[in-house]
Amino acid sequence: MIQDESIFLYATTREVLEPRAFRAVLGNGHVFTAFLPKGSPLAETEALRAPGATVRVRMTPFDMSKGEIVSTTS
Repeated sequence: MIQDESIFLYATTREVLEPRAFRAVLGNGHVFTAFLPKGSPLAETEALRAPGATVRVRMTPFDMSKGEIVSTTS
């Protein structure tokens, strides 16, 4: 059985690309696209609409160009 290889990191949103897609940057300067999963209650969060929001993302070590937003921090 293959284990789920997820990495959880904190990132800062830089710009809104679509209603559920954001350009984000990690602390080391790596830029990627962060997505909100379909049906996520975070989609209604106004804090994500402004650049500079800190989010927790789930990424895979096989594709560091995108990540799923799992929570926001205040």
